Amino acid sequence: MNLDHIRNFSIIAHIDHGKSTLADRLIQMTDTVTEREMREQLLDSMDLEREKGVTIKASAVRMIYRSHGQEYEINLIDTPGHVDFSYEVHRALQACEGAVLVVDASQGIQAQTMAHLFAALEQDLTIVPVINKIDLPAAMPDDVSEEIEDLLGVAAEDIPRISAKAGLNVAEVLERVIAEVPPPQGNRDAPVRALVFDCHYDTYKGVIAYVRMVDGVITGTPRLLAMNTGKLMEPLEIGVLVPAMLPVSELHAGQVGYIATGFKTLQDIDVGDTITLAARPATEQLPGYQPLKPMVFAGLYPSNADDYNELRDALEKLQLNDAALTYEPETSQALGFGYRLGFLGLFHMEIVQERLEREYDMDIIFTAPSVEYRVLKTDGVLMEIDSPAALPDPTLIEHIEEPWCELRIFTPSEYMGPVLDLITKRRGELKTQNWLDTKRVEIVGLIPLSEIIVDFYNELKARTKGYASMDYTLDEYRPSDMVKLDVLVNHMPVDALSIIVHRDNAFYKGQRLVSKMKEIIPRQMFEVPIQAAIGNKVVSRANVKALRKDVLSKCYGGDISRKRKLLEKQKAGKKRMKMVGSVEIPQEAFMSVLSLEEE
Repeated sequence: MNLDHIRNFSIIAHIDHGKSTLADRLIQMTDTVTEREMREQLLDSMDLEREKGVTIKASAVRMIYRSHGQEYEINLIDTPGHVDFSYEVHRALQACEGAVLVVDASQGIQAQTMAHLFAALEQDLTIVPVINKIDLPAAMPDDVSEEIEDLLGVAAEDIPRISAKAGLNVAEVLERVIAEVPPPQGNRDAPVRALVFDCHYDTYKGVIAYVRMVDGVITGTPRLLAMNTGKLMEPLEIGVLVPAMLPVSELHAGQVGYIATGFKTLQDIDVGDTITLAARPATEQLPGYQPLKPMVFAGLYPSNADDYNELRDALEKLQLNDAALTYEPETSQALGFGYRLGFLGLFHMEIVQERLEREYDMDIIFTAPSVEYRVLKTDGVLMEIDSPAALPDPTLIEHIEEPWCELRIFTPSEYMGPVLDLITKRRGELKTQNWLDTKRVEIVGLIPLSEIIVDFYNELKARTKGYASMDYTLDEYRPSDMVKLDVLVNHMPVDALSIIVHRDNAFYKGQRLVSKMKEIIPRQMFEVPIQAAIGNKVVSRANVKALRKDVLSKCYGGDISRKRKLLEKQKAGKKRMKMVGSVEIPQEAFMSVLSLEEE
C-alpha cells in the first residue's frame, strides 16, 4: 500500500477514561473482526487484564478503513493508563506518528493524562484530542473542552465529543486521524530497518517480535539479522496483527507487523533492537529505547527450593514480554536461593507475581519491597543498595541518602485538607498549588519514594472518595536518618523480613510489625518470642503463646508430687524443643510489611 494511505497512531489516556472501549468501537466499525469474534476489551487478551479491568500490555491491531473513495491502512496501538506501565506507552509512541488523547467528560484532565501527553509531545507526535463519555449524567463536555483548549491550543468547538460505549460520533475520530496524523516517513528502496517494540515467547514459533517497519521491504522469509545482538535468524513467518496474527507475504516501510524469529533462547533479541536483512544489512541502527531504571525492589524465592531452575526460565520468558522487569540472583539465610527483582511500582510487582503464578504455575514467596538507597561509607566509598541485607555495619556508614520524588496530585478542592495531611504525614513537603478552576486543584509536592510505594495510592483514593489522581517522577537523593529494622523470630534474625525505615518511625513500625507477625505465625509446642531490633537494641517484642497438652488429664486426685513431676517433665521437654525447634514462617508474614500503615 502507498505510504500516503497508512496511518499509525496510539490511544493515550488516564486510567478508565475509555481507551480500550474506543479501540473496540474502531475495530467494530472497520469490520476488522467478525461479530462472532467480537467481545468487550478485545485487545486486553490477558485474563489478568480482563479481571482487573486495566490494560497492562500495549497491543497493536491493523484496520482497513474506506473514506471518500480511498482505502486506508490504519495501525492502532492501545496503551495502558496506569502509572506503573507508562514505559509501555513510551514504547508504543515510538512506533507511531500521532496519538488520540482521550479525556473523560465527567472527570476532565487527570494526572496520567498530563504524563502521557508530555511523553507524546516529546516524540513530536500529532495530538488528536477527543472527549469521551458525553452520555454520562455527570458529563461536562463544555468545561472539559475549555480545559483542553487551554492545554493544547485546539479550538474547543473542533474537539470531537463521543461516547465510545454507545458508539456515538466514533467515525469522526477516524476521519480526524486520517486528516491530521501525518503518514509515516520511510524509504521502501533503502536497506531494511524494523524497530522491535515488543516481544513474546511462543512454544512453536520461538520469540515473536512486534515490529514497526521504518525502511525497506521484507518479502517472504529471508535471513534476517538482529543488529544489537548480532544474531542471525531464519524467520518462520511474517505477518500483521488483526489483532490475531495473520501471515502475509510482504511487510514494507510504514507498516506495523510481527516476525516469528524462530529464536529459542531469549537472549538473542531485545526490545528496541533493529532487524535488518542479512544479505543487505543497514549501516545504522534505529535509536531504540532508553533502558528503564526500576524504582521498587523485592526478593523472590521459590516455595520449594527444587523449583529454582523453573523460576529462572519463567523470569526469562516474562522479561522478554515485560522489558521493565530486571532480576539478579540473591540468597537469603531464611529462604535459600532466589532472585532480586526490580519493578516500576507496586502494581507492577503485583502483576508480575500474578503472571508468574498463573502463566508459569510457580509457587513463590515475595519479600517486602524496598527502594534503592545510596550509602556513603566512612572510607569515602558510595554504594547503591536495594536490599536491607546489603546495608553495611552502622559503624562504617557516614550517611544514607534516600530517593525523593516530585509528586503531582489532581483533586477536587474540598479534599485539599486530607490530601495535604497525607503528604505531611508521609514526610512530604508542599511545593505549589495550582487552581485549574474553582473546583479542582493541582498539588505539587516532594516526598520520599519509600513513603509512596506501599499504599499511598490506596490511602489517597480513600481520602478523596476515589476522585484524586496522582503521578510521580524521581527527583533527587537526599541524606536521611535511615536505620535497618531487623526481625528476630525465636531469637534468630530473619533477613528476608528486615526493612529500612526512618529512625523517627522505627519504634512505631517495629511495634506494628511485631503485632502483625504475632497474628500470622502459627502457635508451636513452645513459646515463640518475636522481636524488632535496631542493631543490638530491641525496640518491640511480642510472644506467640505455646500450645499446651493437658498432661494432668489422667490424674484423678492423688498425690500432688505426681502432678508436679508430670509438669516438670513437660517443662523440660518444651525447653529442649525450643533449643532445636524451628518456626515455619508463612508467606503472609513476608507481605505483612505492606500493610503497616493501614491503621
